[in-house]
This record gives sequence, C-alpha cells and structure tokens, in this order.
Amino acid sequence: MKRVPRILALLLAAVLILPLSGCGSSDGKTHLTFQIWDVGQRDGMQAMCDAYTANVNPDVVIEVQVTSWSEYWTKLEAAAESNTLPDLFWMHTDQILYYSEFGMLADVTDLFPYEEHYSEISISNAQGTDGRMYGVPKDKDNICLIYNKEMFDAAGVSYPDETWTWDDLEEASQAIYDATGNYGYMAYNDEQLGYHNFVYQNGGCILTEDKTKGGFDQEATREAVEYYVNLQSYDWCPDQAYFAETSPGTAFFSEKGAMFLEGSWNLLAQMTNYPNMVGKWDVAVLPAAPDPVSGDGRATISNGLTYATGAHGKNLDIALDVLKYFAGEEAQRIQGESGAAIPAYEGLEDTWISAFDKFDYQLDLDNAIMSQFDYCVQYVNNSARPKWKSGVVDIMTSIYNGSVDIDTGLDNIQNLINTETSKKLADS
Repeated sequence: MKRVPRILALLLAAVLILPLSGCGSSDGKTHLTFQIWDVGQRDGMQAMCDAYTANVNPDVVIEVQVTSWSEYWTKLEAAAESNTLPDLFWMHTDQILYYSEFGMLADVTDLFPYEEHYSEISISNAQGTDGRMYGVPKDKDNICLIYNKEMFDAAGVSYPDETWTWDDLEEASQAIYDATGNYGYMAYNDEQLGYHNFVYQNGGCILTEDKTKGGFDQEATREAVEYYVNLQSYDWCPDQAYFAETSPGTAFFSEKGAMFLEGSWNLLAQMTNYPNMVGKWDVAVLPAAPDPVSGDGRATISNGLTYATGAHGKNLDIALDVLKYFAGEEAQRIQGESGAAIPAYEGLEDTWISAFDKFDYQLDLDNAIMSQFDYCVQYVNNSARPKWKSGVVDIMTSIYNGSVDIDTGLDNIQNLINTETSKKLADS
C-alpha cells in the first residue's frame, strides 16, 4: 500500500478550507499576493502586476513579496500544508514535478496557446509528469563564459570566441597565470554552472532521454566529469576549499581570476553592482569539447521558471486570469524591458538586451547568449531529483577532495539516481 506523503494528507484534509492569502478589502478591490525569491526582479514583476491592474482588471491589486531562496521553499511547503499558498508564485523546475504530482498546482494547460509562442524547452519546464501544464513559462536562460579582458591583454591571449575548445581554455588559463599570477578558469563544483555543460558538450548525459536512469555509466559522461574535476589539479585553477570561502563570481570581480561560467540571469546585476569593472570584462559562448564522443561538442544548460497558482485558492479564477495575462506578449515584454529575465515568449529576447542600453559599455549578448539557444540542453530534472540532488552534490564533493576516487564516486552517483528514481516510479 502506498504511503500518502504528509503534505498530501494535509492538503486533502484542507481542500475545503479557504486560504487566507488573498482577500477583499475596505477599498472594494481584491488584493492578491505574489511571492518570488529574487529581489533584483521585484520591480519588473511589480510592473507586470500594475499593468494587469491598469489594462485588464482595475479591481485587482497585486503585491509582490520577496522571500530569500533559502526560506522560499520552506515557507511555500508550509503554506501548501495549511492551504494558504500565495495567490501567485514562482515555481522552479526542481520542484514543479513534486508540487504538481500532489495536486498543489492549478492546471493551466488550456489557459493559453503555448505551442504558438514558446519553445519546447520552456513548455517542458512547465509540465508535470502527466504532460499537463502546471505553470505559465516565465523566462529562459543559458550559461556563458565570463572573462577579464585586461588579464587576457596582459597575457597576450586573444579573447574567447566561437572557435574556442577546452584546449584553448586550458592554454589561456596557463598563459594568464604565468603573466599575471591570477587564476585562469575557475572550475567551481556546480551542476548548472559547472560540469553538466561539459558532460553534454562531450555527448554524455546526466539522465537518460526517458529520465528513468542516470547517465553516469556512459563513457562520454565519465570522461567529461573526470576532465572537469581534474582542472583543479592545475595551479591556475582554485580547488574547492578556496570556493568554500570565495565564490567564483567574487573572485572574478575582485580581479583574482580570469574566467568562470555564469548564468544569463546574473549579468545585469553584475553590470550594476560592479561599476568599477564595466568595460573590463565581457561574455562569450562556452568552449566546445575538442573531441566529443558524439555530437559537435556544443551545449549549454538552459532553464526557465514558471508562474503558478495553487489548485484550491480562494481567488483561483482571478489568479488564472492574471496568469493568462502573464503568458501574453504584453506582460512578457514588460518583464524583458525591466531586465528581470529573458522572456520565455519567443521573439522578445531583444527586450531583455535593451535593458543593458543604460550602460555606456555593452556586453556581447547577441553572440554569447542568444546564439547559444540554438543548441541548449534542458535543465536536468526528473520527479525524483529532490531525493538524489543533494546526495550527488555530496559525492561530487568527495570526489573533489580525494576521499573517493572518480570511478567509485561516479558509480555511487549512478546507483543513487537509479535507486531513487526507481522508488519514485514505483510509488507513482
């Protein structure tokens, strides 16, 4: 007999209890709450909400509330258990399968003609395991290479471009270290901002195409992970003990290192937060695998958030109407022009680029970001990911610090993913 998760049992008991998240007020209007975790996007999100009020329903007022990432999911789950979910909230691909499977998210499949305006990846990011839509695509992103132009100049090395491979990454790193004493490429122990990109460039995978098994038993995957881990053996690459104290971004913008991988979602904030560095750095496409096991050596991980609402909200009809507006061109354009994120809506990518016009110096976003959408790989996820993700991080840490050899560690990762995925499938 299946065990009903605590959160589901509480939800079933509370279905008929009206949530307290949104309500009418003395002004006669309906007030909704919209929960997000990124303060940098608050103004953009509020602009979308205000536009809904101004252009669609003047009797609805939406307040954007920001909760830090570290607290967001704890509070959201507690709200789900008490049936007091916010009227509107962001949903991450790590969590959407979990929340949708237990009936916590409203089905928005028929709300909008998604196939006409969104990419396959954006649609997939919003789907549950049943193929239904449980969120409206919000944005899209990919991973680029950030580099320090002054350090490249000092070492007499040409800037990274689309011809670069892993070999060029190594050669440039060594030359920069020799010339300046600063780190070259900083290989941080991360998935989306690290080795996952190298795995797919080499023709490997983290999960099989049907997402039922891990891909760490494949030659291409193991070869890429070993390559990435071994980068820290060079003097020009910090080890993970260094990153425990200093993030690669902090090291880069303190001018201690020349290169690292960064997400497109952070670029505007970095231009804003480090005015002393404007003009000293730029972005490029990821270096390709020089001799991939399969494919052309190019890949970058792409993710995207969704806008969602609870399945049993008091203001469900109004919340769905807001989500329908969020899915449309007008709202997505506002999001892009605010600089909050690259709109998931196809054809509006330039609106995000325009947010950088306020700076005298322009990053090479067309080549470094937009061109990579041609070969993006969807963010790695299956319904068991919440069960195996932290374990994989722990094993990778053990590999990095040498307490577990690479072959054993990768075998352990494969077994962990397969075990947890099998359990999840058996419970489905």
